Amino acid sequence: MSLVLAFDCAVSGLGVAVVRDGTRLASHREEGRDQAAQLLPAIALVLQEAGVGRRDLSLIAVTIGPGSFTGVRVGLAAARGLAVALGVPLAGIATTTTLLAQAERHDRLVVAAIDSRLGDWFCALSEVGGDGESAPFLVSTAELARRLKDRPSLVVGPQAETLVPSLEGAIAQTALPDPVAIARLALAEGIEAWRARNRTDGLPRPLYLRGVNVTSPDGTRRTVD
Repeated sequence: MSLVLAFDCAVSGLGVAVVRDGTRLASHREEGRDQAAQLLPAIALVLQEAGVGRRDLSLIAVTIGPGSFTGVRVGLAAARGLAVALGVPLAGIATTTTLLAQAERHDRLVVAAIDSRLGDWFCALSEVGGDGESAPFLVSTAELARRLKDRPSLVVGPQAETLVPSLEGAIAQTALPDPVAIARLALAEGIEAWRARNRTDGLPRPLYLRGVNVTSPDGTRRTVD
């Protein structure tokens, strides 16, 4: 029996789920930007609803980005602390990989897209029925439109409906990263595979596609590596 606690803070608000052998036992989502204060109480709530204890968990799974700098750090910090304290492996799943896995089935190129809120998009591509996906990349709307020219696409993400009018022949599927999908993706790789990866490569690290956006006291903003 595999019992997974999975959560996401990387895009908008937070989502938490407990999954046993691929089946959802309990889940919770809430919006807001105070993930640092809300995440651990949400985890406690979901564990209680699932009727399991922390020591019953086999694996922790978390999104590692791309997404909000603060959200990614909050999620990873909590996941690392829980994994170390409980002595279980930690799986790190890209937000774009999760969105691609949630795509409805269409005979189209699938585009996971997350608004960076700085005038461009965090994206990854996957062919329907294909064996892999592109690495996440940062792209402007205009460049993405050129890249997808003459290729019907399905755009999956929280702001998909905002992006598709700029992409010829695109349709939208609005979705946030689902913690149940995160758990299933982690389980597909295998608990022992994550344990070995943690041992050889260390615990998962954040996936950033740009530097940190900093606001100065005078109100100006800049990006630093």
